[in-house]
Amino acid sequence: MLTRKQIQLLEFIQKRMARDGVPPSFDEMKDALDLRSKSGIHRLVTALEERGFIRRLPHRARALEILRLPDALAGTDGDTPKAAAGFSPRVISNDRPGRPRGAMDIVDSAAVALPLMGRIAAGVPIEAISEISHHVSVPGTMLTGRDHHYALEVKGDSMIEAGINDGDVVVIREQDSAENGDIIVALVEGHEATLKRYRRRGAMIALEAANPAYETRILPEESVRVQGRLVGLIRSY
Repeated sequence: MLTRKQIQLLEFIQKRMARDGVPPSFDEMKDALDLRSKSGIHRLVTALEERGFIRRLPHRARALEILRLPDALAGTDGDTPKAAAGFSPRVISNDRPGRPRGAMDIVDSAAVALPLMGRIAAGVPIEAISEISHHVSVPGTMLTGRDHHYALEVKGDSMIEAGINDGDVVVIREQDSAENGDIIVALVEGHEATLKRYRRRGAMIALEAANPAYETRILPEESVRVQGRLVGLIRSY
């Protein structure tokens, strides 16, 4: 039996993972539940983990995996998945020793092969890569709608506080617009590709890192082209 706060936290984590593909930070959880300190969030997360609803992935910042949902959330519609055998977390991990980077376990029989378009910078922008290097298989449940999706390997650590690490493979839904707070693939000045959080500030676009070591880049809107939004993450250990 979960408390009201535990259910609220689990629902908030699930909705953020459905929207962004990665869990919220502890500060975001604290604000969402209107708690005074992060210690309360730590206690709630520990309680949910002990009861088998979530799992913390070791040695990774902000890496949470939803294992199941309580009955109070399982039957809802919209973005909330059902807690049944077919539910697959949007963070797909492979913790078998000796497996090569990029290998993964298929957790959904309706797997889809996506083109891996190369590397995307989560740090200093790198030259945009548009050629397919190979394909990766992802669960069909990770994809949103019938839009085109593709995968990119993350290079850099500027998004670590969003749970995105160097070497992760991100799943991107191709689109040319974004809402404030979305994590996007941005093409800067026509040749530099980077993975950042999107914020519009009047006629300017802010590309925010999730690492205090990196500064937010403020650019004229005509210099930034949205090429897709993050919807999932594949991780190898």
